[in-house]
Amino acid sequence: MRALCLLPLAILAACNPPAADRYVARIGVKERAAPLPPVASPDTEGAIWAPTAANPLRLIYGKPGEKPLFALACGGKVGAPELTYTRLAIADANAKAILALIGNGHVARLKIDATRSGRYWLWQGSAPAGSEDFEVLTGARQVEATVPGAGSLILNPSQLPGDLITRCRALAPPAARGSAPAEAGAGPPLPPGTTDTRELPPPPAR
Repeated sequence: MRALCLLPLAILAACNPPAADRYVARIGVKERAAPLPPVASPDTEGAIWAPTAANPLRLIYGKPGEKPLFALACGGKVGAPELTYTRLAIADANAKAILALIGNGHVARLKIDATRSGRYWLWQGSAPAGSEDFEVLTGARQVEATVPGAGSLILNPSQLPGDLITRCRALAPPAARGSAPAEAGAGPPLPPGTTDTRELPPPPAR
């Protein structure tokens, strides 16, 4: 009987869509006047990572059917991909802080600033996709993300952030392979198809 009672709730939960950016636009967010009091750490039980339909290189994190709490996106210039991280919490105008990420055997500290987004200021920052700081998001364990004044956010385990980081890094050109150190006295490399006519060094004296 108990199982039958819980069935409608399970069906309702399954029908809820992932956290979506449009949620904020739909219900609005109350503007906060500075100085802002600290934000309580949100409850993230049941929160998940999900890709966005508009941008396959962007993930949002939050509870299904509710406003998102965090976002991770790949962008930057051609040949120089960057990862942009956003703590979707209202910030003081022009504020600056450090995003601390702890988990998966790593500790990362990334710069994060209050960035204008429509009527509001949200916490956002970017760093080169190849930065080792993003290794903290590539493991299979939960990560704690803390921004002073925006609470501590638990990011539940998921393969999606690691996959996005790998795809973003792949957009960078292959690193130039280092050539072997030139021997002492050796001249510059010869053009392809030419023969080396330079004088060989004398054999060692016996």
